[in-house]
Amino acid sequence: MSFNTFGHLFRVTTFGESHGAAIGCVVDGCPPRIPLTEADIQPYLDKRRPGQSRFTTQRREPDQVKILSGVFIDEASGEQVTTGTPIALVIDNVDQRSKDYSDIKDKYRPGHADYTYDAKYGIRDYRGGGRQSARETATRVAAGAIARKIVPGMRVRGALIQMGQHRIESARWNWDEVERNPFFCPDAEKAKFFESYLDDIRKRGSSVGAVIEVVAEGVPVGLGAPIYGKLDGDLAAALMGINAVKGVEIGAGFASAALSGEENADEIRMGNDGKPIFLSNLAGGILGGISTGQPIVCRFAVKPTSSILTPRRTVDRYGTETEISTKGRHDPCVGIRAVPIGEAM
Repeated sequence: MSFNTFGHLFRVTTFGESHGAAIGCVVDGCPPRIPLTEADIQPYLDKRRPGQSRFTTQRREPDQVKILSGVFIDEASGEQVTTGTPIALVIDNVDQRSKDYSDIKDKYRPGHADYTYDAKYGIRDYRGGGRQSARETATRVAAGAIARKIVPGMRVRGALIQMGQHRIESARWNWDEVERNPFFCPDAEKAKFFESYLDDIRKRGSSVGAVIEVVAEGVPVGLGAPIYGKLDGDLAAALMGINAVKGVEIGAGFASAALSGEENADEIRMGNDGKPIFLSNLAGGILGGISTGQPIVCRFAVKPTSSILTPRRTVDRYGTETEISTKGRHDPCVGIRAVPIGEAM
């Protein structure tokens, strides 16, 4: 299995499985002399960490990160800084319950990658989904924390803007609210509704999808390249690489198909500083695959969790038709914890 590496100048290779001893990553391409400790990374992992509310999986993982290489104490400042060499990070798995999956080890969960992994490799780790599991995304969040240190002038924030068929009111968008509720929702009124809505989903042993919006501010003009190096193409690939993501859009996205040319055009005027100012941002901060200097706006859709209690028709790896009901600890809405993952990517 290749393709466990993402990026070019800043390159991340992840490893580990959901119920293995640990997960981790190697970050290559980080410049030297950047202050970096575990404390710089941990807050982002804590944001993604499971078991923090009744609305996420109750798997209790502290997700304590350890830096194994790529840092050294700078004698001049006394700080621990990067050396420019690969940075290895590891996060121990401490709360696996592999026995929860023993009843379904030979069955394929509908909507899950069980079948495709088995068909491609002839073997799969059924314990929590193995490499298929979103457990791996903790390492991406850790790598993203390092990336933030390299571009301190850039601000990347994410929010859950839809759960199931219920979308927030844009007029009530408040970034401060994102940190005040367990859904990372910018609409306080809708976040309150999500509590009872998701409680009902959870008690029924079912699941629901979500839409996440990520906004990057402070992005300079000129990132990306035409044709096969487009910034929006790279972002789409990054976000589609997150487990359970089924769709990505930039700016107005699919809604732009319903607009006229006049409506879709982000008109331009000259600012007091002599630089162009866009009067709107339907393009999402990218034109021709190159950043405009406006905020970059991406949204991605996360499908409902495949592991549900409701029996579903399936087959096993021996070709026998059967039914499957997945027990264990699962997110009723995996989109909630996808918010910090989307920010990292």
